[in-house]
Amino acid sequence: MPRYRTLAYEEVGAVAWVTLNRPEVHNAFDTVMIRELSECWRALRDNDDVRVVVLTGAGDRAFCTGLDRTAAAVGEPGRPRDIGQRGATPLHLDDPGDLLPPKTAGQLWKPVIAAVNGMACGGAFYLLGEVEFIIAAEHATFFDPHTTYGMAAVFEPMLMLQRMPLGEVMRMTLMGSHERMSARRAYEVGLVQEVVPAAELHEAAQRAAEAIASQPPLAVQASVRAVWYAQELGHRQALDVGKTLVQLGTDEAALAEGQRDFAAGRKVKWRLR
Repeated sequence: MPRYRTLAYEEVGAVAWVTLNRPEVHNAFDTVMIRELSECWRALRDNDDVRVVVLTGAGDRAFCTGLDRTAAAVGEPGRPRDIGQRGATPLHLDDPGDLLPPKTAGQLWKPVIAAVNGMACGGAFYLLGEVEFIIAAEHATFFDPHTTYGMAAVFEPMLMLQRMPLGEVMRMTLMGSHERMSARRAYEVGLVQEVVPAAELHEAAQRAAEAIASQPPLAVQASVRAVWYAQELGHRQALDVGKTLVQLGTDEAALAEGQRDFAAGRKVKWRLR
């Protein structure tokens, strides 16, 4: 089982729980957490025992509040800076977005579910922008404080534009710290897919993760990749790539087992959402 300084990691059956574990700073990330998340996503790619990942934050006050601006040089003494401008011009920039998100940093196509248990703001959207879906506690809030503190909000709204309508992204971006989006409003605009009482968040995420993990992993991962291709490519390009994914994502043994289950009339226990 991997050991991290800034993350708590646990495997429950075929589900890995990755918990941002700096509650004393609302689970804000420093360069240690940035590097550890990147390593974690890469390690999960190679771990065939894990089929689904749940990402959450320690405590009940915050999921993640972005970059820890209280960290000394946002890193460790004596180490080269992991983020920021490289060289004399602003054209070479190492950004947390290169190392934090599961798809960009880890090329991880196993489903990642976010369980948001409080504030999610600023750089938290690097993570939320690349999960498959979000379950939020009723007290969760979403906001982007960049403009309030004199910083351009750039990558965060770009990522959120993949998940929310333009007007909602603009409002959250431009209102800065003056307004927070509730979990209920986030659900209404499509950012969040389920809202539950805080005490039920872990159970709700585990239930969804276990259901997905019970299905053939090749079919699940090919489906994840297909949807992200459709987000990133032109419509016709995505359909063309889809033909290859249908071939690659169909495991003959799993298909035969599914056909036997269907022919035998085996029912899947389902719930209405």
